[in-house]
Amino acid sequence: MNHNAISKYLNASQAAVDYIPVDKVHQLATAMLRTYEKKGNIFIMGNGGSGATASHVAGDFVKGASFGLEKRFKCICINDNLPALMAIANDISYEAIFEEQLKNFASNDDLVIGLSGSGNSANVVNALVWAKSQKILTAALTGYKGGKCAEIADISVHIPISDMEIVEDLHLMVFHSIKRMITLELLGDNPGMGAVYDARIR
Repeated sequence: MNHNAISKYLNASQAAVDYIPVDKVHQLATAMLRTYEKKGNIFIMGNGGSGATASHVAGDFVKGASFGLEKRFKCICINDNLPALMAIANDISYEAIFEEQLKNFASNDDLVIGLSGSGNSANVVNALVWAKSQKILTAALTGYKGGKCAEIADISVHIPISDMEIVEDLHLMVFHSIKRMITLELLGDNPGMGAVYDARIR
């Protein structure tokens, strides 16, 4: 095996960073911060790799962005509740797995974020459509041509790259940059986890 494929992928990933729409990322960060200030919920969802990213992001904001704050982020990944997902998929349809959960929990002070590399994942599309029908703020992170999610969402972070793995990499990078911006805003240059991380790496 030669390493050309590895070098090619890493070079393509590095070049793709320039396609991240920084103004839209800032818009999403602002929306997440305003939702936090209103004590609203941030719901996030995706399928497959995007689902793993959604789960990662929820973890980051429940702990990393909240530690040291009296008021905490309420960031909930709705692809993490396996019994609910399976029951809805089995009894209703897979396309309804996110929409049906939002009907239980979401309200006007909330933010609904959908991740879809293609932008056309039917269950994410349906959830965004329902949220908008309830006048709940929506955001989507997409790749390729943006698909229906980019058209529907109030805030569209569309990265026009036709490579699923790179799109998924950049979506996580987007949220890490947002986390950095928000923690600096709320906690300054010495966020609450700083001492914990410092102790761990000594």
